[in-house]
This record gives sequence, C-alpha cells and structure tokens, in this order.
Amino acid sequence: MPTVTTDTPSYASHPDRNLGLEIVRATEAAAIRAVPFIGRGDKLGADGAAVDAMRTFLGTVNFDGVVVIGEGEKDEAPMLFNGERVGNGSGPQCDIAVDPIDGTSLTATGRPNAISMIAVSDRGTMLDASSVFYMDKIVTGPEGRGVVHLEQSVAENIRELAKAKGKPVADIRVAVLDRPRHEGLIEEIRAAGAHTRLLLDGDVAGGINAAQSTHRVDMCIGTGGSPEGVATACAIKALGGLIQGRLAPKNDEERARGLAAGLKFDYVYEADELVAGDNTLFVATGVTDGELVAGVSTNGPIVSTSSIIFRSHSGTVRRIQADHLRERWL
Repeated sequence: MPTVTTDTPSYASHPDRNLGLEIVRATEAAAIRAVPFIGRGDKLGADGAAVDAMRTFLGTVNFDGVVVIGEGEKDEAPMLFNGERVGNGSGPQCDIAVDPIDGTSLTATGRPNAISMIAVSDRGTMLDASSVFYMDKIVTGPEGRGVVHLEQSVAENIRELAKAKGKPVADIRVAVLDRPRHEGLIEEIRAAGAHTRLLLDGDVAGGINAAQSTHRVDMCIGTGGSPEGVATACAIKALGGLIQGRLAPKNDEERARGLAAGLKFDYVYEADELVAGDNTLFVATGVTDGELVAGVSTNGPIVSTSSIIFRSHSGTVRRIQADHLRERWL
C-alpha cells in the first residue's frame, strides 16, 4: 500500500492537549453553586457563590493564568480580580477573562440566558480594555467577513449580510440588548426591513449565537461591555466569524484612562486585535436555560449541567452534558 504524504501538517496529525476540558470543571462548579440563588432576588449572593467555586477549581488547572478581565471594581470582588494569578503555576502561560455569572440579574430573577464563562488565550495576546467599560460591537458568522463593518450604516450592513447569506432582508434577525440607549438602533433595524431579537442581558451569548450557522440570529449589534467583547472574540475566532469593536467612553475621564492604558479611540478593533493569535478557548456552562446552553437542572440526587467549548486552534466546538451527585454540591 502506498504511503500518503502531505506537505502541510494538519491539526489531526499533530494533536495537543485541550485545556478547555479542564477549565470546564470551573464553569460547571460556578453554575451549580449559583442554583440556590436562581429566582431569589439576590444577585450578589449568586455572584459570590459562583466566584468562590470558580476560583477554587481554577486553582487545580495545569496552567499559569493571569486574569486580564476579571470581576472588576463594579463587583467589589476579593477574588478573580484583574491581574490575579490563577492555576497551579505549571503548564502554558495564559491570559484569561472570567465571568462566573454573565447575567447576575437574569439569575436573580430566574430569567433565561445566564451563563458561567471563561475565555483563554496565550499570554500577552488579550486586549485589556477594562479601563473603558463600553464598546460598540458587531458580530456575524463567516458570511459577514469583508462585507459588514461597524463604520457602515445599520441598513447597509443588513443589506450586505443578506446578500452574502443569499436570503431576503426580511429574513434577517438582529440581536440587540434591550436598553434605552438602543432605541434609535432598534428603529433603524426595523426600518431596514429586518427583525429584532431583543436581549434582556448577556450579549456574549447573543454574539456567539449570531456567529453560529445553526442559529436563527444573523447579527448581534449594539453597545455593551468592552470586557465581554474581548471574551466573545475568543469564541468567534473558533467559529470563523466576524467581530469588530469600537471603544465608547462614557466621559472625558474614562477616555483619558483609556489613552493612558494605550487604547485606541475612534478606531475599529478587529478580532485579531481584540485577541491576537490562533490559540483561543471559550468555555461556558448554562446557569439558567438559554439558546446557547441549557441551564442547570436537578432531578432527585442528580444535578445536570450543559457546557460548550470553542477552540480556535482546532476549529472545534464541543458540547458537554454532565451529571453530578447533588449531595456533593448543594
């Protein structure tokens, strides 16, 4: 039998370790520990429980991680703060972005689409945009690359994306955070002939859904958290989609802090500038039921979790269903 050779080495012939399969234990733990707080109106309690669990499990992971995007000042968190070192100190050196619960208000009110998430990239590759809280963002699947751009009008982006996807504008669905600041944007989308999908919270999941060919949302657009934009980019790179961000400072003081941190204003950041390189991970576990992942469920002695892992290096999306003994967790 002849030997088959290839001039281009493939991932299949040079597999390596998938750090995401270790990190998912931390998002599972955070999601499970938030369960007693779902619908109880205590978002700080939910966040605190999730932070404790995530931090504990990250300490067992074989990597040397630095939190580039953490809980931050707004959460008054004593753990998982920006600059904290996590992991056991061995293995690869990484930047990480964490949000033990993306959607604390959703969790507290028992509403859908709350997730626990961690994004990972090689050390020094993740943009630290924490000094400027908001960012204008646009996310699509691969069809949007080269045809959609933040500096184009909303109507033009919708028309161009519809053309690239081979579907009428009337079939385009655009996800937007339901906020007063987006009233004009929502009107523009509808005036262009497209549908809106209004999100109560959680534009990370909204952006990822827009980049997946299996999802009914075609685009996610609007102003949301800058840290969330960087974390989302880790997943979008695994999907081959488009993400762009433009910093939106609230005032001159925030703009000055951003300039001091080396950030660019009136500038559109592309995916490779939000997270450089082709070695990113995005791991999420559902807290409450959502379109990206199902929430934690309990059935007698069993607690079940649903997680998803996006890995850009291999272009892989893994979905993980896990059952846990309730007595060990709750």
